[in-house]
Amino acid sequence: MLIGIISDTHGLLRPQAIAALAGSDFIIHAGDIGDPSILDRLNQIAPLTAVRGNVDRGAWGAKIPTTNVLEAAGVSIYVLHELDRLDLKPEVSGFAAVIYGHSHQPGQETRNGVLYFNPGSAGPRRFRLPVTVGKLSVRGPELLAEVVDLLGTSH
Repeated sequence: MLIGIISDTHGLLRPQAIAALAGSDFIIHAGDIGDPSILDRLNQIAPLTAVRGNVDRGAWGAKIPTTNVLEAAGVSIYVLHELDRLDLKPEVSGFAAVIYGHSHQPGQETRNGVLYFNPGSAGPRRFRLPVTVGKLSVRGPELLAEVVDLLGTSH
């Protein structure tokens, strides 16, 4: 099973992001969506789990939860925008992964058996940070995370 992960679009859903997420069984948007039409477009690709980020204001943003859970293929994935607002112990709560955004910097690490994964930012380029999305392959209990550079190697 393949889960496409995107974050920090800030109102810009690039064609490269759509192409990278095509073929996903599920999609996670880890906040700072910027435009509700992005959620509609992603939901056309695969079932969507989304959270509200700090720029998602107004009536449409208020309808989006600040945390969410994706249960798929026997794994539970906790989603929030800002990792420093994590309000539970994922390993105790039975989560295999924590997906987050906010920093615009892709990264991953495993702590206490839980994968922490930030796909980076897929929206407007910020400073010299890469423009990326993530892919999470679920193979039984094993999770393999990958960062996909949307603009090639020319950062």
